[in-house]
Amino acid sequence: MDPVQPVRAPDRPDGASAAGRTYARPVPLVGDRTSAAERAADPAGWAMGPEVVAALADVVAGRRDIRRYRPDPVPEDLLTAVLESGHRAPSVGHSQPWRFVVVRDPAVRDRAAALADAARLRQAEVLTEDRAARLLDLKLEGLREAPVGVVVACDRRTPAAGVLGRATFPDTDLWSCATAVQNMWLTARAHGLGMGWVTLFDPADLAELLGLPDGVETLGWMCLGWPDERPPEPGLERAAWSRRAPLADVVLHERWPAAEGGSAPAAPTSHLRGPESGRLVGATDSADAQLAAPEALGVLDRVVARVRSLGTGAVTGGTLVLAAADHPVTALGVSAFPPSVTREVVLGALAGESAGALAAREAGLGLVVVDAGVAGGPVPGAVDVRPVGERGDLASGDALTAADVDRLVEAGRAVGRSAATSGLVVLGEVGIGNTTVAAALTAALLGLPAAEVCGLGVGSDAATLERKRAVVAAALERVGDVSSAPSRRVLAGLGGGEVAVLTGVVLGAAQAGAAVVLDGLAASVPALLAVREEPAVQAHLVAGQRSRETAHAAVLRDLGLEPLLGLRLRAGEGVGGCLAASLVLQGLRIRESLARTHP
Repeated sequence: MDPVQPVRAPDRPDGASAAGRTYARPVPLVGDRTSAAERAADPAGWAMGPEVVAALADVVAGRRDIRRYRPDPVPEDLLTAVLESGHRAPSVGHSQPWRFVVVRDPAVRDRAAALADAARLRQAEVLTEDRAARLLDLKLEGLREAPVGVVVACDRRTPAAGVLGRATFPDTDLWSCATAVQNMWLTARAHGLGMGWVTLFDPADLAELLGLPDGVETLGWMCLGWPDERPPEPGLERAAWSRRAPLADVVLHERWPAAEGGSAPAAPTSHLRGPESGRLVGATDSADAQLAAPEALGVLDRVVARVRSLGTGAVTGGTLVLAAADHPVTALGVSAFPPSVTREVVLGALAGESAGALAAREAGLGLVVVDAGVAGGPVPGAVDVRPVGERGDLASGDALTAADVDRLVEAGRAVGRSAATSGLVVLGEVGIGNTTVAAALTAALLGLPAAEVCGLGVGSDAATLERKRAVVAAALERVGDVSSAPSRRVLAGLGGGEVAVLTGVVLGAAQAGAAVVLDGLAASVPALLAVREEPAVQAHLVAGQRSRETAHAAVLRDLGLEPLLGLRLRAGEGVGGCLAASLVLQGLRIRESLARTHP
């Protein structure tokens, strides 16, 4: 059999065939069948029409908390419709935590009414005489009169961390159940049924009455039946208990207003803005018109969309900015290598023979080397921005002077703006001891203890790790709580020359509209500092990789970034960032050249 000869795929720079051919759009058999072009042409096309809108407004306006009921039974199909509506409510993480206990037994309803009466008396005791009298005037006989009771309970036994969206807002399961109650209420009203929400219970008493297990909480008792009243306005308004506040009193804009005798917190200052919403949507729309499934490239697809949304034109290359510095903290025994290694690596980079330089070359990136404080004097061929003030060892003194921090950041900003003209800006660093510096900065910025941020580093042993933790702990104790302090103040106390420069590079590149690809911990902390100074910078960041350094995952999590690579690299020098940048550039080329579709 003759050997099979590989055939190179023809170039299609315009995304179509040589004859300008396009392909039929793959339409899914399940899910949303509409295209981005359809949705763009008719943004309001999902509306249900003026009749439905008017009917919904009538139902919402006509919803009432009913207290008086007829004894006539509720047909099973209507009860099912009400419960089904509750079951269609939105729930955090699609957890569906609601449980509906349907109660018809008159004895159970009588006991529930007695519990509510007792709770009403207890509450009246703490009110003024007039308010207590008004409370006692309110009718609760619906518990006995209504032919059906529905107790809405929330099953909270699933750990919050196990439900999407609940780890940060643990009570969203209760909120989800409240939306179920509202759905039931509106459906009952539309069918002419009345519903009343009774919460005058001790929750433990109601749970005991119904035999609820631990971890299942009630939201109250819903009386359901045909109403023996048809109130034109809410009952508590009619009873002069309270009035509906004007909409203008409950709508706030942007931030909470200043409190009496004080002032509202200052809005975060930012001179930058993230990508315009139109560009973000446009990047997704263009992908929808290509011959591939949505997000076919996974995480890379999202990164490509982010880069394209920045609107800087075609991105075909980029620059690795390699910042280098030595650190007095190495004298405290926190590294497995002597400081002289920093200079050797920088010289290798300038010769194009270091790991970072080679990774940049293979990725099609340019290289800029910045000397931000390499021991032994200025490095020939590097951009010289060396600090001039005294540098401390973190444990006993500040790492940099405030003047040097400002100078280094601004020098980095200029480098970042310049590098942005070539496309992607990749961060790289060289500096023996800088994982200790980066760990201290991470701990200070994120409020973490030394034990949670210190990793072994390259070649270190257990004794070195213990010294590293002790140094970071001492540094944190020296500077105190600076988690809310300006980023440059934190840099002065705990930073390093290369970190300060790269912080400026991030700011400058973002200002110029470029995407910034991060590398390991020491090349990601500058992004954390930059975002603290200019929040809109986050929209320009790409997490190239997650390294083996303990604190790196925490930094990326705080930045809200998902890494492209997880190779457990220890190389530094921007190697991981260059590998990721190569992927990004390939992804951009694929998206640029992928065949287009027609409706």
